[in-house]
Amino acid sequence: MRDIQWLSDHVERYKNAIAQRRFKSKKNIVAYVVLNGQPRILKWFVPGLRQNMENEYAILKKGFPALSMPSPFDKDMENNVLVMSYILGQNVCDVINDPQTAFEEKEKSSCLLADWFIRFHSFFKTEQSFQIRGDATLRNFIQNKGRIWGVDFEESRIGKPSEDIATLCGSLLSTEPMFTDEKFKLCQIFLDTYRKSAPWTIDNINDEISYALLERIQWRPTDEETLRKYAAKIRSKGLQAARHNY
Repeated sequence: MRDIQWLSDHVERYKNAIAQRRFKSKKNIVAYVVLNGQPRILKWFVPGLRQNMENEYAILKKGFPALSMPSPFDKDMENNVLVMSYILGQNVCDVINDPQTAFEEKEKSSCLLADWFIRFHSFFKTEQSFQIRGDATLRNFIQNKGRIWGVDFEESRIGKPSEDIATLCGSLLSTEPMFTDEKFKLCQIFLDTYRKSAPWTIDNINDEISYALLERIQWRPTDEETLRKYAAKIRSKGLQAARHNY
């Protein structure tokens, strides 16, 4: 935790921060710390992503009282750090991919995810557009006592709900174990639950899921062949046909 220790050593407001755990992040430094005796998340943005910090803070500030997401405590513009509440629980990616977890529990998680997205899209919707959460991967959700929490909103933007839904499906299908029958079932459950409750339609979802899988190649280059194969199947034949390997 040498990176977070630098903040503690050099920045007065973090001098009492005690690092507990660092989380995986593609771009920034994210850590669970005890700050002045309180559990907190510090998200330290690289200098070039200051706008991402502003974006995430704005989403959290508006959404946290009504939605399951962290509460923002401080936006440190001088050091590019967001201080947020710590959400206790299991990462949803680990829940879904754990072979010891019963299918019924994974099914419940898939339905809870769909409900979370409906609430997010509904809350931020305007007459003109949708705000989507962006980077809608399993890794960006926490589950605790039958409740789903969303984290990491720096890539939130105006877009189509189908983009979020397809990204989540792509994440669900392509995390280990990849493209199993169970994963296809959970993906369909997630889609059906969202479609059943959402007061808007999702169009071209097979094309969107295909594109989401291709996007994952940049982070999963060793799986490129498999990702391309299933992206092509889903685009040409649909989710169910790809599941049954027709």
